[in-house]
Amino acid sequence: MSIFSDNIRHLRAQKGISQKKLADDLIITRVRLAKYEEGISEPPFDILKRMALYFHVSIDILISVNLKKIPAESMLKMEDNRLLLPITIDKSGRDYIEILPHKAKAGYLSGYSDPDFIEKLQQMQLPFVSNGKHRAFPIEGDSMPPHKEGSFIVGRYIESTADIKDGKTYVVLSRNDGIVYKRLYRKNKKENTFLLHSDNAVYKPFEVKANDILEIWEHVCSFCTKEFQPDDLGVMNIKDMFHNLRLEISDVREKVNRLG
Repeated sequence: MSIFSDNIRHLRAQKGISQKKLADDLIITRVRLAKYEEGISEPPFDILKRMALYFHVSIDILISVNLKKIPAESMLKMEDNRLLLPITIDKSGRDYIEILPHKAKAGYLSGYSDPDFIEKLQQMQLPFVSNGKHRAFPIEGDSMPPHKEGSFIVGRYIESTADIKDGKTYVVLSRNDGIVYKRLYRKNKKENTFLLHSDNAVYKPFEVKANDILEIWEHVCSFCTKEFQPDDLGVMNIKDMFHNLRLEISDVREKVNRLG
């Protein structure tokens, strides 16, 4: 629990409060708090929760991320104190867009809040992307045509699920499903659950609870690292075919009506 101990001391120092003051606010004894700060004992869940709420960080961040490495100005928080996101900017304050490669995708679920993991990712900047924190995620499979293997979605970080717009596409990081790129619809506002739809109708939609969502990134743009082949847009071509067919049928009907 050395990271946790360091974090408690660090956060207390940032607030400029004594052990006695923090212990009183958390409704525990100063001796008990001192043991936590020295790493002699570990706090039970109820006290961990109290500390997380007090310092406005999530429990997983409190016990697993060295907060000394993350400057206060480079932190973003999600609703309900569930997430602290390390961000990187250049000397001018412009956002660096980290690129998550395919090989690092599997490790993102455990590394998304780790500054060391984020710092090792390749970075780029796009002149037309501004206002917010952005990250590029790899696409796998054919569930969201025309995007396919070799494509990347650049997403803008969404701080609250309340900002999700029905029918828009998002990169979602969740506890159970990892990273997915889907079209989101709010299923139950009271329970705060969402249906994630694929644009390829072969794949059935599935449900995700807001409490299981760790990060949400709204689609801003995309880029492809492989050349498209003629059949790559098969699904879109089928849509165009039916659209043209409807136009032809409508044209035939108009001719029949004129002749009749």
